[in-house]
Amino acid sequence: MMAIAAAMAIIAMAGLLVALNRNDVPKPAARRSTPPATSTSAIPSTTSTPRPAPAPRGAPALAVKIDNVADARPQTGVGSADVVYVEPVEGGLTRLVAIYVGRAPRVVGPVRSARRTDIQLLAQYGRPVLAYSGAAPELLPSLRAADLVNARPERARSAFRRNGARPAPHNMYVRPANLPRGARGPAQPPLQVGAAPGGGRPTSRQDVGYRAARYTFAWSARAHRWLVSLDGRPLISTESGRVAPATVVIQRVKLTARERIEDARGAVSPVAATVGHGPAFVLREGRRFSGTWSRPGLRAPTRFHTVAGLDLPLARGPVWVLLVPA
Repeated sequence: MMAIAAAMAIIAMAGLLVALNRNDVPKPAARRSTPPATSTSAIPSTTSTPRPAPAPRGAPALAVKIDNVADARPQTGVGSADVVYVEPVEGGLTRLVAIYVGRAPRVVGPVRSARRTDIQLLAQYGRPVLAYSGAAPELLPSLRAADLVNARPERARSAFRRNGARPAPHNMYVRPANLPRGARGPAQPPLQVGAAPGGGRPTSRQDVGYRAARYTFAWSARAHRWLVSLDGRPLISTESGRVAPATVVIQRVKLTARERIEDARGAVSPVAATVGHGPAFVLREGRRFSGTWSRPGLRAPTRFHTVAGLDLPLARGPVWVLLVPA
């Protein structure tokens, strides 16, 4: 039965890739908002291929806001990101910020709106391009004033396209090659990569819960990666298959309420503070390291340390950082 399931998963993924190549955007399976379960044996070989360190010195970055609710899955481009941040948003849900350094897939999405959290978070990346579908009117002046290349449909029409096979608003995709230029890299890499310190606790599985979303990271010794599941189902990216970062960071952050920006249902949008310090856990190479994070200023990089104060760098390869309310 496992062999049959693996074969079916591979066939389904091949169909998604064909759709992507033909139409620039994936076409979801009929009436399914999440992909079928995928066995570990069906992970494509790309998930075990080392990738460059995230945000090398001077490299400009592209950040894309990606929808993450059930109707938005499977997404495109998440598996190709150098860094993925998971942000808490209104209603206890989450949204992704995918960071690409030096290269990006042909299509990324579904693209959704920006949040105030993005402005502070992305300041450590120099002057990145931020691709998003819109923002609350109260937030637009701050986005325009931020040191960002604002890339939204009104300013880069040729880069965005809607997929009629999906319901709005979960159907907007961006073609990075058509986005405006002008990004510049950071003075220091926002995330430090290096050898693991001693210690750490052997860990095969880590659950991370938000009020309305639950992530699971399962260590695969074969792929040497953490296999991502969301709400009990494997997280699939149409261009690469099962999403599987080399490092997972659980960064506890404070939520602030400086202003009351609400969504269409009246839910207040939380703002995650990523300048400051707090507890953190780093998952790498099948081990969990307890420690802290610190970022003293807006332009400063984020650094992680063990409870003993030693540097706690990340493994080479894709990184997921989950901003979890403290």
